[in-house]
Amino acid sequence: MHRAMQTRFFETPNEKELLSASAAVLQDLGFQIEESVRAVGFLRATKERSAREYGQYLQQVLFLVLSLGNLRIPVDLHQKIAAGLITRPLNRDATRQEVRIVFYRVVWKGDGQADRQYIPPGQQSMEMIRDPEIYQQFFAKLSKAVFLEAHTL
Repeated sequence: MHRAMQTRFFETPNEKELLSASAAVLQDLGFQIEESVRAVGFLRATKERSAREYGQYLQQVLFLVLSLGNLRIPVDLHQKIAAGLITRPLNRDATRQEVRIVFYRVVWKGDGQADRQYIPPGQQSMEMIRDPEIYQQFFAKLSKAVFLEAHTL
């Protein structure tokens, strides 16, 4: 299921243009390209933002009141969202390309426990993003970019 939402196929003979279009779409979505290896069709991009959620603060206040200040719960402090993308030709003539992207995030936690495992203050946890919407958004923009490039609009 995850692989299906992470992968799309494009009818284009130019893998390098597809990689460039992918980089442009990621930049439009606020990512910074950190690494690109055109020879193997790979790129990695990241963006940083706060991971704090309003509900976490309400939960923390409630637990502090109920525990008389003796209990601390984790709060997501900061996150880096990353994308790893690979393009590869699917046929001998290289007229059909596969694009696979995986979004994941690294979250730095405050003190306390997080999801069954203790993460010391200032430490981080990493998780794949499984929300289909982010993948759909990326591929919709990439499809449009590839279409416009193919028709030089």
